[in-house]
Amino acid sequence: MAYDFSKLKANIKETEEWLARELSSVRTGRAAPTLLDAVRAEAYDTYTPLRELASVSVEDARTLRIIPWDMSLIKKIEKAITEANLGVGLSTDDQGLRVSFPELTSERRTQLSKIAGDKTEQAKVTLRSHRTDALKALEVAEKEGGMGKDEITRLKAEVQKYIDAGSTTLVETLKRKESEIAQ
Repeated sequence: MAYDFSKLKANIKETEEWLARELSSVRTGRAAPTLLDAVRAEAYDTYTPLRELASVSVEDARTLRIIPWDMSLIKKIEKAITEANLGVGLSTDDQGLRVSFPELTSERRTQLSKIAGDKTEQAKVTLRSHRTDALKALEVAEKEGGMGKDEITRLKAEVQKYIDAGSTTLVETLKRKESEIAQ
């Protein structure tokens, strides 16, 4: 009986994607629209993600331009960004909002690198729990008598290879983010 690794592979990929999303919200030296993904403004009696209320584009290296589709929402969008406490400057004009990101200090870069490292560690913990789940499934299969000890040992080594590859990908993602933060 062959073991199906598709669930483990899907879980590893999901963890990698989660880390990529989380790290995209960590600010680097450059302005990126993804930094505002977590901002939700009150519009039409519900809290709505900013990307559903306006177009967000990069104006220059440290400035984002927000152009609401409904200009009556400018004040609510401005309030939501202010309450998100992103440490940005905000200015309003007749076309929309301009979000200015200040230059990162070395202290702030260190903090951002630490945050990125913490998120990567969370992803590694998740990977380890996926490994534990896969190993438990193998033990259950062994107890049911479907596989021999040699087969189980080989499959456990294969599970570890998948986990190691996923962990390597997570570390590479972290290194890329740290190099972005350092610029």
